[in-house]
Amino acid sequence: MTELKNDRFLRALMREPVEFTPVWMMRQAGRYLPEYRHTRSSAGSFMDLCRNPELACEVTLQPLRRFPLDAAILFSDILTVPDAMGLGLYFAEGEGPRFERPVQDEQAVKNLAVPDPEVDLRYVMDAVRTIRRELHGSVPLIGFAGSPWTLATYMVEGSSTKNFAKVKGMMFGRPDLLHQLLEKIAAAVTLYLNAQIEAGAQAVMVFDTWGGVLSPGDFRSFSLAYMERIVQGLRREQEGRRVPVILFTKGGGRWLDAMAQTGCDALGVDWTIDLADARAAVGNRVALQGNIDPCILYASPQRIRAGVGQVLASYGRGSGLVFNLGHGIHPDVDPDHALALVEAVHELSPAYHNN
Repeated sequence: MTELKNDRFLRALMREPVEFTPVWMMRQAGRYLPEYRHTRSSAGSFMDLCRNPELACEVTLQPLRRFPLDAAILFSDILTVPDAMGLGLYFAEGEGPRFERPVQDEQAVKNLAVPDPEVDLRYVMDAVRTIRRELHGSVPLIGFAGSPWTLATYMVEGSSTKNFAKVKGMMFGRPDLLHQLLEKIAAAVTLYLNAQIEAGAQAVMVFDTWGGVLSPGDFRSFSLAYMERIVQGLRREQEGRRVPVILFTKGGGRWLDAMAQTGCDALGVDWTIDLADARAAVGNRVALQGNIDPCILYASPQRIRAGVGQVLASYGRGSGLVFNLGHGIHPDVDPDHALALVEAVHELSPAYHNN
């Protein structure tokens, strides 16, 4: 593999010294970029874009051509795993993702097969290999998957949901059945992420988008326990280097201490907790990633710069921070405002690293 020219992102995740805080943005390859919209239109559909390794590579690289980002993230979707488990993923216009065959009873759980990543999800692995080749070692590549709880919410509900009635109904009424489902998903995600690492991902991230809708006890039982199982099952070294693992639970600021005990290397943090408090909660056990409110990108470049300064000051001196949004970038954001954020991080952060 090509030698990595910019490894600040990986060093920050391992809490090693860096000259400035590295930055990338969740959903950095997406609808806010006109070139992305053009590529998606030529692909035919969102899933056609995901399943085409060359086009997935193209949209992965698009934000790196615009912004001096310190990492690339694989362009894919968290629902590729349940799709490969046979649920029939499709995207309804204006309604988001839907499954033709939701998992709502014992037989449906029993029928689920754990997919072979190099067979059933080969298009993702080919995309990882293509992206690594085309990056030419410029920045690290992040692979990712959804958490078992988050994937289960879509699989049981059959679509996006506001009240989680079906999956929580299963959780309270048939916890044994939900655990069976989560065990299968955790096994699938572990295989999937290990295959991404084998194909060339240099860090991996688990997105627990819906962990924050759970009570503390239910979060530990139905989300955290399965993320910990994944962390413990992951390949942690490749190409002679540590492969860091990032866990991100949206709305999970109150559980950072427990999450830091899973064996992960870093925790994503949303904007509902100050980084100073997050850092106090985890100590020196893990790095942090985050956490500016994505809506700040609607403000002026001057306000964005001030917001970046506030986040950096909240974290304070030293390494162990990867700057990011507290969630994904919104599709109607001006790309010039994203550039203002990235440049502000690089310009303001050296003061927190120089002795």
